[in-house]
Amino acid sequence: MTFLYTSGFKAAMQPDQRVINHWKHITEKSNWRIVQLPNGFFQTEYKHPEDEDWIDVTRRETMDGAEAAIDGSIEHYSKKLEFLKGPKVVKTFE
Repeated sequence: MTFLYTSGFKAAMQPDQRVINHWKHITEKSNWRIVQLPNGFFQTEYKHPEDEDWIDVTRRETMDGAEAAIDGSIEHYSKKLEFLKGPKVVKTFE
């Protein structure tokens, strides 16, 4: 059996508050948009929290694909935020 957690591990892997705030910002779908490019592709973008610029993230061939990419990004960063709370019990034994 391999033990992955050692003393100090969590502190070394803890992102700073600026990163956490960024993750929270991009988990809100209202901070995202989809634009159609001249080549017909759809580009997903999120609004930068500090300077109101739009940051491009992915390009997809369809609008549905672009929205699915946004939903996937939101899910990914939501999980990262959840994991910051520490390990969660998924099963106990008696």
